[in-house]
This record gives sequence, structure tokens and C-alpha cells, in this order.
Amino acid sequence: MMFAVATIAVLITIAMVLARAILGPSLFDRVLAGNTVGSLAVLTLALIGFVTGRPEFLDIAILYTLLNLIGTIAVLRYFKMAEPVNPAQARD
Repeated sequence: MMFAVATIAVLITIAMVLARAILGPSLFDRVLAGNTVGSLAVLTLALIGFVTGRPEFLDIAILYTLLNLIGTIAVLRYFKMAEPVNPAQARD
């Protein structure tokens, strides 16, 4: 029963973070929301693995954590290196 409540709480938090990702005023708010969704997905995988008694889910959660970290760093580096477009130059 306790794990069902924890899973519902995590799913509600994921819904709130997804709303933040959609409504976020800046790119970094959206990236942070994406990273948070990934972290909450790892937590959900760990909860499901514990409830079902399958430790394999923890291995998948660790792999997903690494992918989430690498993906977040890659997105942030891409937008750090990207040259901002000047609207006056784009018209020419």
C-alpha cells in the first residue's frame, strides 16, 4: 500500500514537471524539467522493481540514469556552442 502511494506521488510529480517543461519560459527550464522527468522515471523503475521483487529493474534504472546524464550534458553543450541568430541578419 505504501509503495502504491509513493508511485502515485511520483506520477503526480512527473505531471507537474511536464507542465513546467511545456510552459517553461526559457530553454534551461525545459532542460531541467527533462532531466527531472528522467530522474523521476528512474525512481519509478526502482519502485516497480522493488514491488515486483525483480532486481533487474534496478540495473535498467542505473543505465537510464547514465543516459539521462549524458543526454542532459549533450543538450546543454549544444546550446552553449550554438551561435545565437541575430534577427536583423536573418532577413538579409
